[in-house]
Amino acid sequence: MKTKFSLTTATALVIANMVGTGVFTSLGFQIGLDKAGNPVISSGLALILLWVLGGMIALFGALTYSEAGVLYPRSGGEYHYLTKMYHPALGFMAGWISFTVGFAAPVAAASIALGTYLRSALALPEVLAGAAFLKTSSVIGILVVAALSTIHAADKILGARFQNVITIFKVAFIFVIIGLGLTLGKSASLSFGPTAAAVHDILSPAFAVSMFFVTFSYSGWNAAAYVAGEIDRPSRNLPISLITGTLFVIAMYVLLNFVFLYTVPLPELAGKLEVGFVFATKVFGTGGGRLMGGIISFLLLSSISAMIIAGPRISRSIGEDYYLFRWMGKNSRKDIPVVAIVTQAVLTIFYILTSTFDQVIVFVGFTLNLFTFMTVLGVMIVRKKHPELPRPYKTLGYPVVPALFLLINIWILAYGLMYRTKESLFGIGLTATGLLVYAIDKKVRPRDFRPSGDEAT
Repeated sequence: MKTKFSLTTATALVIANMVGTGVFTSLGFQIGLDKAGNPVISSGLALILLWVLGGMIALFGALTYSEAGVLYPRSGGEYHYLTKMYHPALGFMAGWISFTVGFAAPVAAASIALGTYLRSALALPEVLAGAAFLKTSSVIGILVVAALSTIHAADKILGARFQNVITIFKVAFIFVIIGLGLTLGKSASLSFGPTAAAVHDILSPAFAVSMFFVTFSYSGWNAAAYVAGEIDRPSRNLPISLITGTLFVIAMYVLLNFVFLYTVPLPELAGKLEVGFVFATKVFGTGGGRLMGGIISFLLLSSISAMIIAGPRISRSIGEDYYLFRWMGKNSRKDIPVVAIVTQAVLTIFYILTSTFDQVIVFVGFTLNLFTFMTVLGVMIVRKKHPELPRPYKTLGYPVVPALFLLINIWILAYGLMYRTKESLFGIGLTATGLLVYAIDKKVRPRDFRPSGDEAT
């Protein structure tokens, strides 16, 4: 009998995927610095609005994905949904992005952030003696990826318990940070009012580009959809986990970023990766900051762990359906996609060694936004073309909710193309190579190959 993920684990996956790297790292990149060394976005209202707007996008997406997940309850997320809604080629391209960068790159970003926080907390050198080509933060990140991949490849129940416990600890500690920041922190005198400067910031290109960092921070609101086929009672538990987890994280994100901005002057945050460490040092002093930085690095384990659970389920689904990837489509005797987990770990380590943090975020943010856009649009198309299909759950606020999600994503994607053209075009190019790989698979596939998933139906 196959082991199923409970509602608790599914919700923990959503929360853990969302809460991690982004909220502890991206605020510094949102504020930014101009050539003169001044903050690009200087309004507290604009910066908080980024997190509110990002939360609305995530909630609208979660509400809509719940309908898709109940309608097509198989693990795989966008790979599975786009295959069913449009065509296997489009589904494969989404799966190709998830396989190559969609999870491995965010795990790399989280691991780099964890290593950076831990290095700061322990006052370690930036590079290790005798290994000047390799940063200390990268070495730490690689060791973490290897350890967590081993846990999840060995035992699903152990991995689920680890995920639940560390997520509960993470959430509790974040609320402790919020409480201590509000009671012990001193105001940095940043205005959160609707000033002319706030309106200017909100209408600026920098605000739109900053949404990539925010949507990256919120990415994971759809995490339970990637393991839908392994969730107990998916028609009930999938929507609950997606919506409950997303609402919870929105409240936490807005409060946490308000505390960061309330207590730390913008110039001290601008351009910094480890904003949580900067905050902790400001409020608790050098010793307290190092302790807090060490704890925050521990909290990032939850995010990395959740993505190591979710990502390989897509790779396994691709392996079940496509000949060239059949080696990833098998489970171990314990019903675990071990080969897919190891493959993602190898790709993650490659990104840790070769990519910078902000490039990873913008590149991944553009490609993932593109396919979530297509999925939400697909829900509306299927509603119109196939009204007869059974829908135990229907999107709340339909059609306004998915329509708003689409409009906001068009805005983000357009600004991404205009102002981060290189990373966006690279994402489009990698997506296009997926179509080539799809065609090659069709060409070389033996006649006796039998897909066991989407292409079999």
